[in-house]
Amino acid sequence: MGDVLDTSARLLRLLFLLQTRRDWPSADLADRLGVAPRTVRRDIDRLRSLGYPVHSTPGVSGGYRLGRGAELPPLLLDDDEAVAVAVGLRTAANGTVTGIEETSLRALAKLEQVLPAHLRSRVNTLQTHTVRINREGPTVDADVLTRAAAACRDREQLRFDYTDHQGRSAERKAEPHSLVTKGNRWYLVGWDVERAAWRTYRADRIRLRTPNGPRFVPREPPEPDVAAWVQNGLAHEMWPVEGRFLVHAPAARIAGRTAGTVEPDGDDRCVLTLRGDDLHLMAVVVAFLDVDFEVLEPPELRDRLHVLGRRLLSSRI
Repeated sequence: MGDVLDTSARLLRLLFLLQTRRDWPSADLADRLGVAPRTVRRDIDRLRSLGYPVHSTPGVSGGYRLGRGAELPPLLLDDDEAVAVAVGLRTAANGTVTGIEETSLRALAKLEQVLPAHLRSRVNTLQTHTVRINREGPTVDADVLTRAAAACRDREQLRFDYTDHQGRSAERKAEPHSLVTKGNRWYLVGWDVERAAWRTYRADRIRLRTPNGPRFVPREPPEPDVAAWVQNGLAHEMWPVEGRFLVHAPAARIAGRTAGTVEPDGDDRCVLTLRGDDLHLMAVVVAFLDVDFEVLEPPELRDRLHVLGRRLLSSRI
């Protein structure tokens, strides 16, 4: 009985080691486990019989690599990984992806059943002292996300019906690049084939068609930081009006006092860029900075500031 337990413990230790590094020379595994290389080979065969896809690596110092298999074998997680998975599953159960709430709860129940008491306490403490604001807005079909992610990986063109913000639906063809999340929203970034331009699509407005389109050669993204590109595009969509000011004050003095972008223009000046949907409110914001400034663009801002100034001068205080 003792030999069986020793072998089982050694197999678990071997599996854990294979999961921590891509390639393991056979001699290193034998040294870590305190056994002969022949025992390592037998243990590798036992793992393979249990469904773990352990591949042999060639070379003088050949060894082993844990690969991907056709079925999901049991996984070994350390303490921090187990807590991270449990928290992730609880978040997903109340998340923005349609169809995975029940699945997440089932997986969480299985995990919490085998969690040691000290780990279960960590997860429950975090959950007890975390307050979540109810989600708002539409949710995303999990199938859309998984298929889109797979198309990004496999470089396959996507065909889908897309509903724009005015409620109009049309078929699109896109070469997907990546998925971006912001708040409760998921966005697909891709090259629109018919428009010959990079586009951002809200994932909850996508209805995928089958099958996927042909494979494609990946293009350089519109910017190295795709998330920043999406963020900037969303800002322009939400706040279509832009105002630029030459402020007669150091950038360090202005930065943090407004939600605009501040760029230094020498030691004692900076360029302030504000975005919004109302020129009058923009004029009020820059006036409250209590510094001298000049309007760079648009010219209509000067008229709004003149109106604001006259109104303040004529007001009784």
